[in-house]
Amino acid sequence: MKLSTIELLWFIVGFAGQAFFSLRFFVQWIASEKKKESIIPVSFWYFSIGGGLVLLAYSIYRKDPVFIAGQSLGVLIYARNLYFIHRKKD
Repeated sequence: MKLSTIELLWFIVGFAGQAFFSLRFFVQWIASEKKKESIIPVSFWYFSIGGGLVLLAYSIYRKDPVFIAGQSLGVLIYARNLYFIHRKKD
């Protein structure tokens, strides 16, 4: 499979977004192990938004309406969770 420079760049962006998005589970696992209970740290939501936005950009480039809809909704939910977290701290 021969990719153009742009296609290769977006291929890398897509995998980077997926890796960033997947790190949220690693962060949640480590935090839960430390507390010996299931918890979701704030960094989980930041990794969710970061990975979701990169994957949304990738899906827009790929013109994939299913992927676009899924990532758009996810990013809104992650942002709403962060809003609740930060509002509660005030």
